Amino acid sequence: MFRRIENTATRHNVALATLALTTILGACGGPEPPTMPPMEVAVIDVQPRDIPIYFDMIGQTRGSVDIPIRARVDGVLEEIHFLEGRPVEKGQLLYVIDPAPYQSKVVEAQGRLAEAQTQLAKATSDLERIRPLAEIDAVSQQDLDGAVAQYEAARASKQSAEAQVEQAEIQLGYTRLRSPIDGLIGITEAKVGEYVGRDPNPVVLNFVSQIDPIRVRFSINEREYLRFRRQFAENVHDREDVAPRNAALELILADGSIHDHPGGIVTSDAAIDPTTGTLTLEADFPNPDRIVLAGQFARVRGVAEERTGALVVPQRAVMEIQGLYQLAVVGDDGTVEIRQVEMGPRVDDEWVVNSGLQTGERVALEGLQRLRPGAKVVAKPAPAPEGG
Repeated sequence: MFRRIENTATRHNVALATLALTTILGACGGPEPPTMPPMEVAVIDVQPRDIPIYFDMIGQTRGSVDIPIRARVDGVLEEIHFLEGRPVEKGQLLYVIDPAPYQSKVVEAQGRLAEAQTQLAKATSDLERIRPLAEIDAVSQQDLDGAVAQYEAARASKQSAEAQVEQAEIQLGYTRLRSPIDGLIGITEAKVGEYVGRDPNPVVLNFVSQIDPIRVRFSINEREYLRFRRQFAENVHDREDVAPRNAALELILADGSIHDHPGGIVTSDAAIDPTTGTLTLEADFPNPDRIVLAGQFARVRGVAEERTGALVVPQRAVMEIQGLYQLAVVGDDGTVEIRQVEMGPRVDDEWVVNSGLQTGERVALEGLQRLRPGAKVVAKPAPAPEGG
């Protein structure tokens, strides 16, 4: 009984001491939690400048002239006279198909021609003998008519035989395939010893491409075409043409480099394809070093307009939320304002601001997800991009 009363008194005294200590510390004031310094944010000072607005179209390169080397007669391929992937000249011998069957056809046709010539000579002689006799009524008119008919038939037979000889010689000529143009020849579809010229064997044996200039085919939609047409209307030679001929275009290659030589439109479709809503255009670019080959994908770029005094920000500074665009504008006192703006066209990694931004305002480039309206930040100038 005595021990229980003693323990109770002890616990009561400890509680009173703890309460007193807490009261004293509260009266003296405890340490406040540390405050975080304002976040540093890289900003750019937006100033007006002139900027070209481009249109970019995806296209595919091809030779300005692409000609298939086609076997026009069938037979065994006997010879190849070129190096694949190398330049060839117009008239250069490329392939030889076994000529023996066609040489025999020439000899056969020449034999028929000789026979026809003999028959014509006999018919001519008979007519020359009968005609004077018919004039003195020594032979009947029927005999004369028969001689004339034999002569005309023999002459027609000779003409037919001559045509057969010519046709046989043409077929023989087709056994030697020559390059129709100067250009690059590709990989052969047939090797020596293969039978060619008849399905399922190869008929098109190769292609010769003229890649200087190189041609790029691309398509633009109706909206882009109208803008394109208005921009370059003064460069069109013939106002009835649907595409400008002298529009200066750039060719951007797959690695992002710009082809050294500008080009221009050379041809186009006569109408917009109603199934796709696009117009197909072709542009030629000088390619003296043969850097660009047929079959590559590339972008065709042209200047659609020149924006004077445009306000431009990096694309990474723009926040898009449900189709609305926002910028984080930092005031002179470091206060953040999240402002809705209207954006214009994009140019490389930059974006033109149509409205909602004023000259000289500072736009944040980083930490956009952490910035809140009214927050205080320390603005620091963003480093200048490489090359400027």
